Amino acid sequence: MAALGLGKAPKLTGAHLSNLHTFLVAARHLSFARAADELCLTASAVSHRIARLEEELSLKLFHRLPRKVDLTDDGERIFKVMQHTMDTLSEAVQERSDSQIEGQLCFYARPSVAQCWLVPRLADFTARYPGIQLDVRVGNEPIDYRTRRIDLVLCYSNGEHPGLESLRLMPERIAPVCSPQYAQAHGLIGHPERLVQCTVLHDVAAWDNISFDAEWRLWLDAVGDSSELPSRFMTFDRSDLSTLAAINHAGVAIGREQLVRKRVQDGELVLPFGGFREAFNYGYYLVHPAHKTLPRRLKALIDWLVEQARG
Repeated sequence: MAALGLGKAPKLTGAHLSNLHTFLVAARHLSFARAADELCLTASAVSHRIARLEEELSLKLFHRLPRKVDLTDDGERIFKVMQHTMDTLSEAVQERSDSQIEGQLCFYARPSVAQCWLVPRLADFTARYPGIQLDVRVGNEPIDYRTRRIDLVLCYSNGEHPGLESLRLMPERIAPVCSPQYAQAHGLIGHPERLVQCTVLHDVAAWDNISFDAEWRLWLDAVGDSSELPSRFMTFDRSDLSTLAAINHAGVAIGREQLVRKRVQDGELVLPFGGFREAFNYGYYLVHPAHKTLPRRLKALIDWLVEQARG
């Protein structure tokens, strides 16, 4: 505890640590009464412990005001050191606990989100949970949990999965995208009416049981456009393939922000008709069979995915 900066203060003992814990709780609440509630003590007992700690450390930790307490400069300094120390200790304990979770998980994901979002992040998961063996599978076909042992699915959908548990991992926004060269050659920037001259690129497997042009229709609805789509088109069964074709000047694709953001930032793709629009209630969902209690390894994977999505 030399980091507390106590100079030649007495060596800390178990009694000091108990009183320091009382101080930590009181400092967090800035209230002896609320600290007493948390510690199952009386406010008088909390005040007595703080006074004894101040005497032992030869430091004044709190300003006692008529209706509240405030930290002194010394109290604030020690509180910050203790908070940092407790956070570091908690992280170490959590890391040890994480490393002890073991077992195998079969994780099924749609190909595009697997390649563009999931796989680049997996090194962090394996470092954090070395005991969990991930079996990652990709595909577009609907999953029958009665015939396939799959623990978790990451899919692009509207969240309607009857009989299953689902958690919305990330929202999604969509917009037409194409290469800068294609946009220039067809004069597309700011002229959505010129889309009729273009080849449109469709992801025919964006989600289950849809028409081949469903994602384009979703965007037209979002911008309030009732125009017909061009008669020239190409179809793909993966969003990342349609956007790769767009990068290579084949036409205009619907880009999903979560999947193409870096391509746009790097200048490989442009948004000729304005920014991304909400894809209504479509987004990325985690889906799994119902459990009375989630297995630790499955909960670890879900919590990690949520953390990655928020980061």
